[in-house]
Amino acid sequence: MDNVSLDPQTKRAARLSLIIALIIFVIKFIAYRMTGSQAIFSEAMETTVNIIAAIVALFVIYYAAKPADKGHPYGHGKAENLSAALEGGLIVFAAFIIIFEALQAFYEGRPLQGLNLGLVLLAFTGVLNFIMGYYLIKVGEKQKSSALKASGKHLLADFWTSAGVLVGLGLVILTSVVWIDRVIALLVSIHLIKEGFGLIRESVGALLDEEEQGVLKQIQGVINNHRQEGMIQVHHLRVMRSGSYHHIDAHVVVPEFWSVEDAHDQTLKYENLIFDHYEYPGEVHFHIDPCRRLYCQFCDFKNCPVRKEEFIEKRKMSIDEMISKDEPEEVTQVQ
Repeated sequence: MDNVSLDPQTKRAARLSLIIALIIFVIKFIAYRMTGSQAIFSEAMETTVNIIAAIVALFVIYYAAKPADKGHPYGHGKAENLSAALEGGLIVFAAFIIIFEALQAFYEGRPLQGLNLGLVLLAFTGVLNFIMGYYLIKVGEKQKSSALKASGKHLLADFWTSAGVLVGLGLVILTSVVWIDRVIALLVSIHLIKEGFGLIRESVGALLDEEEQGVLKQIQGVINNHRQEGMIQVHHLRVMRSGSYHHIDAHVVVPEFWSVEDAHDQTLKYENLIFDHYEYPGEVHFHIDPCRRLYCQFCDFKNCPVRKEEFIEKRKMSIDEMISKDEPEEVTQVQ
């Protein structure tokens, strides 16, 4: 249950992300100046978001890795979620700038030129975005970094946006219909607004400790598959995510005849066992509840002196049962 440490691969990925974003922006800006294309301008604006996001992510991964202290007893991991929310806001802001520029280009009837070379430059930046996005997602998943994963997903989205722009500008070259370029820019902006609000929604959910089914399913598997003798039932399960660090609280039902010392020692052992098999770093705290002889049919504790029913089978607990806040008055079979 060690705290989060800053991995060298994470630092390298964040730095490389910033360098690549700067290179891509320069290339796209040159392509825009050469062609006057609003679609390529939309691509350049999106890259400015990538640059800002990369700078923020570089700072955030250092800050989020700081250990818990007196002022931040749960650590600094939620800074990563703030970073992803900021990136989402910047994406939406860039989208509205693109809309403004595209409408202005419609009104002024700006000409296009040099599209062939512009498309080559844009295709090259699209390939760079794909490679970098895939790399950031892989590192983010490995190191459990929300900031890197958010940046990686954004870069992959950039790749598909670039592909759409390339197809659209290809149509402009074939048909000489200039307004297609403006329409593409508007479509890109709509896509960015949707993407930006999606990032904001996901980040706010993590900041507010919204239940995440994927996380609950992992915990359910660990608890059911590694339950030790005397850990009869778990309920009132709650998870607070602080970046990659998870704080888990739950009530665990133990034999009512156990002493305080026995209950403490056995639940502490179980807490450590859970994180030996859980993919995220973190900590778990169990509140101890007595069994009150409600679980005899599903409790395999040997030589129980207070058993009033015969043991039938060890049951697997469902997610709904684990997150329930009320201790049931009677127990039914749940698969």
